[in-house]
Amino acid sequence: MRRETLVFGLLVALAGLRADPAAAHHGWSWTTGRNLQLVGVIVEVRLGNPHGMLKVDAEGDVWTVEVGQPWRNQRAGLRDGDLAVGTEITIIGEPSANLDDRLLKAEKIRIGGRDYDLYPGRD
Repeated sequence: MRRETLVFGLLVALAGLRADPAAAHHGWSWTTGRNLQLVGVIVEVRLGNPHGMLKVDAEGDVWTVEVGQPWRNQRAGLRDGDLAVGTEITIIGEPSANLDDRLLKAEKIRIGGRDYDLYPGRD
């Protein structure tokens, strides 16, 4: 019984270590709470769950941009093909509280003069 309790406690502790980095990134708590506009060119795309990620070159600085989950992008009218390497893009979103991270959570995206609102009602 004592050995089972020790093993269970160790497994819970290890699971907690694994979950913390992911939990710290999801949601909005890691952002500044203020919007930043980023203009650049998509240089890398990874779409899918839990959310898509883009690498965007903005005047020589490469930013990682978190876009919505597939259902959120679709609801905004954004298709996977719209987020292609070489596409010029404008993103409005909340940056990481540590600006050195060059990490941005997209709220609104503009491609080719068309606007996509990933989080309607969020200002």
